[in-house]
Amino acid sequence: MPQATFSSLKNYLNHQVIGQPMLTEHLLIALLANGHILVEGPPGLAKTRVIRTLAKAVEGSFHRIQFTPDLLPADLTGTDIYRPEDGSFSFQKGPLFHNLLLADEINRAPAKVQSALLEAMAENQISVGQHTYALPKLFLVMATQNPIEQEGTYPLPEAQLDRFMLHLELDYPSAEAELDILHLNLNEARELKELEAPELTQQMLFEARQQVLGLHMEPALEQYLVALINATRRPENYCSELKRWLSYGISPRATLALAYCSRAKAWLAGRDFVLPEDIQECLYPVLRHRLLLSYEAEAEEINRNQIISRLLEVVALT
Repeated sequence: MPQATFSSLKNYLNHQVIGQPMLTEHLLIALLANGHILVEGPPGLAKTRVIRTLAKAVEGSFHRIQFTPDLLPADLTGTDIYRPEDGSFSFQKGPLFHNLLLADEINRAPAKVQSALLEAMAENQISVGQHTYALPKLFLVMATQNPIEQEGTYPLPEAQLDRFMLHLELDYPSAEAELDILHLNLNEARELKELEAPELTQQMLFEARQQVLGLHMEPALEQYLVALINATRRPENYCSELKRWLSYGISPRATLALAYCSRAKAWLAGRDFVLPEDIQECLYPVLRHRLLLSYEAEAEEINRNQIISRLLEVVALT
């Protein structure tokens, strides 16, 4: 049964990546909801390890790209190569043609490179010259940003951030988890032998996605979900603080992302229906990168998580 297999996969990922259960769960949610994920956190938190491990588990190809200021769009998409023997051109595929892609420190590359990646994320295809090439059906991007160093970076515009389904904020593991990490790396060969990766084919993944889409959501929950999004566009109808803190409402893409993620979270929990808690817990990673804060919010040192918490307080479930 797909749910049991994904439960085993979640346990396996948590065994391989200790101290980051939020990352492993939301990576699976993004995989089931057919979305992409933006991860912000200090270096050394096993971001590469978790997506590489996931790629092996789903029989997918994996590639990591270190974004740098001198990167070019062709370094992602690929390019036409001239063949002097017959005077023709042949297309050499770039790393975007892998199933799971780690875009490390995406804000280190200029806008042209970011646009090439985000076009692939939105359209599941790339264009080179006059030709368009389809990307694999299974295509997931996990992009990372380092919050420590912001010098020499190219921040993603809000409209491009909207292409990511989820935005996670990671922190260092606890002391107990870090001790487990030490033991895992010292005895990695033995530990890996104790717990084998579950067998999960891409076909099983696509079937699981169909089950997620078919999960039941009560009409009252659908209205609640839409009301949460609508409160960012018309905050004056809910709370004067929200009106003062928000400068612009979020797009309908967030509504769809919240619906897909809530269903995926419920499905991973072994249910065939969505609870209000699923929507409320998914609201943070879905909205966090989409909210546009006003000058008043920045002056009052109000962050996006606080605004989302306020949204949950003022929008009632009827």
